Amino acid sequence: MKFAYAVLLMTALPTLALAQTMPAAQTTSVAGANLSAQDKELISLSQQKWRWMAEKNVAALDKLFDEKSIFVHMSRTMTKPQELEVIRTGNIEYRKADVSDVSVRFINDTAIVWSRIELQAIVGGNVANNPFTVTETFVKVGDQWKLGALVFSAFRGPPAVPAAAPK
Repeated sequence: MKFAYAVLLMTALPTLALAQTMPAAQTTSVAGANLSAQDKELISLSQQKWRWMAEKNVAALDKLFDEKSIFVHMSRTMTKPQELEVIRTGNIEYRKADVSDVSVRFINDTAIVWSRIELQAIVGGNVANNPFTVTETFVKVGDQWKLGALVFSAFRGPPAVPAAAPK
């Protein structure tokens, strides 16, 4: 039920997005002044995921992605096996993703990581440089975080960083 709630929450938010990013993901600013150890853990996990995607480390991603996970891109929505295949085959080659803003929120055993990124990728043999907002939903399963949803949205203007979650 928690997983279904998290996926529903992720697909209903208006500023969700698609894209993937590169090994050299850098965080230049973080929403909220005080980061907890758990915030830092999720930001680090998100950044590690981008590196694995760029390195085509499908084995590591297979462990991170929940079996029921969904991946919402600009042109389609994919299952875990479909996403892993796109990464493995290099149908999208992720070159560089600069993360400029990050916000982390927790709802019980669910973490929502929102990021603003500038993505450089090779798509169909063409270089594509695009700004995106990316929303990742992680669910705590036992003692491990699993990625339940990864949603990319293009943005056309300067989106506001989500306000800090109420305490």
